[in-house]
Amino acid sequence: MDDIHPIAPEKRAAILATLADIERKHDVRVLLACESGSRGWGFSSPDSDYDARFIYVHRQPWYLSVNECTGPGQAQRDVIELPIDDELDVSGWDLRKALRLVSKSNPTLIEWLRSPIIYQQDAAAVAQLRQAAERFYSPLGSWWHYMSMARTTYSRHLGGAAISTKKYLYVLRALLACQWIENDSSPPPMAFEHLLQRLLPGGPVREATEALLVVKRASAEVTAGPRIAAISDYIDQEMAARAEGPTLPAGHGDGPWLDGLFRQMLAEHAPA
Repeated sequence: MDDIHPIAPEKRAAILATLADIERKHDVRVLLACESGSRGWGFSSPDSDYDARFIYVHRQPWYLSVNECTGPGQAQRDVIELPIDDELDVSGWDLRKALRLVSKSNPTLIEWLRSPIIYQQDAAAVAQLRQAAERFYSPLGSWWHYMSMARTTYSRHLGGAAISTKKYLYVLRALLACQWIENDSSPPPMAFEHLLQRLLPGGPVREATEALLVVKRASAEVTAGPRIAAISDYIDQEMAARAEGPTLPAGHGDGPWLDGLFRQMLAEHAPA
């Protein structure tokens, strides 16, 4: 798995040190920190960034103040974002924001909770977040999220003679996620190889995709190559078959239950 999801030991150590520094400077506790980008998907290039994302919780009074805990003229923020350097991209969402996104079945947050690369976690808190994500999961909303990604990338990047290896994989991953949602009650896995194993177990398209992955994992992030007929034809076919949205459950959740979970998590996981 390490060769598919490469995390250099010194980069993992740097990310953990950054998270510890965030906890000290912002007086928060990190509940989950994971990889969210191409390394989490399993097709990073040697020069790909490390996209570390995290969910954190403040002390309880931060949520209960009459006046927002901010500097002059600043709104109380529910995100922590560090300046992006040459390799590390680190940012996170406050617990309350994360639970609001859970209530909307936000696919990005669901991916964080299913990332194959975990830097740091409170196992009990993550289990509670995953339970909430399951209760509020919307197959229909998730399908449209991935289809929108596929259509946007397809229209902008797959029409030329030279096609970015990254963009090919972005569209393939999004389309396979849509297929997963159409046929499985669980959210699609974040790891690309799991989608391939289930939905493209063999054949010319799988072989062409595996060859493309070899190129992507060994080349610079901006590498492009000639049109690959097997992959392009497959994408064209799958896009045409999904010109209209499917009939899927929209999902729903219990707001009072989520409020109760938020209070429980504050009591159990907020810094003392």
